[in-house]
Amino acid sequence: MILEFEKPVRELEARIAELHRLAGPNQDLQGEISRLEDALDAAKRRIYSNLTPYQRVQVARHPDRPNFARYRHALADGFYGLSGDRLGADDPAVCGGLAKIGSHSVVLLGHDKGDEVNSRVKANFGMAHPEGYRKAGRLYGLAERLELPIVSLIDTPGAAPARGAEERGQAWAISADLMALARVPVPVVSVVIGEGGSGGALAMCLADHVVMLENSYLSVIAPEACASIIFRDQKRAPEAAEAMKLTAKDLMEHGIIDEILPEPLGGAHNEPESAINAVADAVKKALFRMKNVDSDTLVKARYERYRRIGAHVAEGTAVETNLS
Repeated sequence: MILEFEKPVRELEARIAELHRLAGPNQDLQGEISRLEDALDAAKRRIYSNLTPYQRVQVARHPDRPNFARYRHALADGFYGLSGDRLGADDPAVCGGLAKIGSHSVVLLGHDKGDEVNSRVKANFGMAHPEGYRKAGRLYGLAERLELPIVSLIDTPGAAPARGAEERGQAWAISADLMALARVPVPVVSVVIGEGGSGGALAMCLADHVVMLENSYLSVIAPEACASIIFRDQKRAPEAAEAMKLTAKDLMEHGIIDEILPEPLGGAHNEPESAINAVADAVKKALFRMKNVDSDTLVKARYERYRRIGAHVAEGTAVETNLS
């Protein structure tokens, strides 16, 4: 998949590959190859250092971006998956279970979009049904009983937009998750690894420490849907994305998230291992920082954190919560 703004980079890469093929064992074309490689590096830095909010949304949606399964394999030394909502079904769009991250035993869960056509269709492209959110709520309760921290990885366009999902209690399941996370007396760390759409994302990121990858986004609605409602024109999605302040940088400035993880040049899909290692390090540091914080302090600080969002403090400032 080639995004529109990536075409100059892909064209240069194709020309370099063709010159390498033509050059063979001799070095006659090495000068031209070196010149094009310098031009490629400059183009990457120019393009990816100046992405618009909507371009970051497109990067967050890239199908080759690392998914939950890849992060789980890198994060967890051992993972024991748990299935089902204990009411009648299992939703593959939400995966979770018991895991070991470094020296920390945790409950690890997240949205899983799949990695090829069949798995993506099976997981509904990461759009969970109420059964998935009831599964998440079950895992939150398990974390409380076992006194284990919760680590969640968010990557969803939003909850399943289907009549059947609403009939089976989609809104109720998400609101129950929000209440459970607000009250759970264990550390909660959430990382937005791609898309963070609406209540489908919020049901897993009401946390003590919220991290976002540089090219991920978090918003109440997709830019296309926002443009359709506000402007009556879906083609104005780039304008809507600009106004919505949905990028990691925007959310950091408003005190909604705590940490931004830089991505490799070109996005996490270009160098997956680098992005995965950055997430692993951030999660371990957050867990270590909160491991000795007592439960009453955690819950009180979490309450104050979310009461403060949207409140005016002073121009360009945000109050920080100290859990050390």
